[in-house]
Amino acid sequence: MPLTTWIKAGTSATALVLATAGTASAAPVEQPDARAAVVTLRYDDSRAAGWEAAIAAGVASWNASVTNVKLVEAAPGGAAEIVIVATSGWPQATLGPVRPGRQVRVELGSQAVNDGYNKTRIAAHELGHSLGLPDTKPGPCSQLMSGSSAGTACTSAVPNATERSRVQSNYANALAASVVADGRTLVDAP
Repeated sequence: MPLTTWIKAGTSATALVLATAGTASAAPVEQPDARAAVVTLRYDDSRAAGWEAAIAAGVASWNASVTNVKLVEAAPGGAAEIVIVATSGWPQATLGPVRPGRQVRVELGSQAVNDGYNKTRIAAHELGHSLGLPDTKPGPCSQLMSGSSAGTACTSAVPNATERSRVQSNYANALAASVVADGRTLVDAP
């Protein structure tokens, strides 16, 4: 085969490879999913008689407010990261953020209810501690973590933008393994 034929064949083959490569690179490239993985935390309210509706509403408020952590009721007798109990004292909770396989405790105290505080706000507030939020006392009703300092007329059980952002950050992929629960118990008496 003459040299000019080899050069033509080589040029054609190179053009074919380049054309194919160009076509392949023009195809859409899959990007990694930018959404954070959802952390599922189970709660056990089997020892919180009388608080079931408030707990369900508090859980629903958090689940509607954040996207990378989800609270679900534990199966009866199953493991739970958040153990919720009813007490006669003031509400209190272990400061998180709790991680799957770890455990925190929430005490929903009837003393606060007897003093006129809203049960759903109490439940959502105490769950906020489990998710890593400290108290922001004193504070307005618009801050869920202001707790009792917002007064007995406050019934808001919805976290504000700052509170939602902090929980999102507490459960972001990069921090999920490195941030550990504080372990302090926060008592929410006025």
